Amino acid sequence: MSIPNIITFLRILIVPVAVYFILAGELGVAFWLFVGAAVSDGLDGAVARMFRARTVLGAYLDPIADKALLVSVYVSLGHMDVLPLWLVILVVFRDVMIVGGVMLLYTLKESLAMQPLYISKINTAVQLALAAAALAPAGLGLPEFQLFGMGVLPLLIWACAVTTVLSGLAYVYRGGLLFNRHGGVP
Repeated sequence: MSIPNIITFLRILIVPVAVYFILAGELGVAFWLFVGAAVSDGLDGAVARMFRARTVLGAYLDPIADKALLVSVYVSLGHMDVLPLWLVILVVFRDVMIVGGVMLLYTLKESLAMQPLYISKINTAVQLALAAAALAPAGLGLPEFQLFGMGVLPLLIWACAVTTVLSGLAYVYRGGLLFNRHGGVP
């Protein structure tokens, strides 16, 4: 297994540990685990590019690790009333829709390049920033971050909602084009 894939696999292993600490109310520990996982998300890709160590397994494993981390942390933070439930449902629904679409296309024998859309990369960055901002006050022992006299958390919540919807719609459009090739839409 390549070094980038090992980093990605370790990120997957961090997920249940981070969830445990969130649900146990140890948000400070969860913050540092989450930051480590988020940093490893960029690190595995950078190492893969620098050392020409990109693999097919890595192309599939990386988005699985991202989804496992973000969905698990969002559900946990929603359960703890740190994030609004409507946002948790929106984030989870988008990811379930994407995974379901990929599975359906796979059953139709459609070859898929695991290449995220640009808006999806932005969405992942915003989702990571929101989760980190939600956990950071406990992790750093600081009050909630302020920007222009307004809490950063509400701004990130709305940015996350907008990018999640835009990303979801972009994937629906892209999936629709692929389904059309199979006679799925008249």
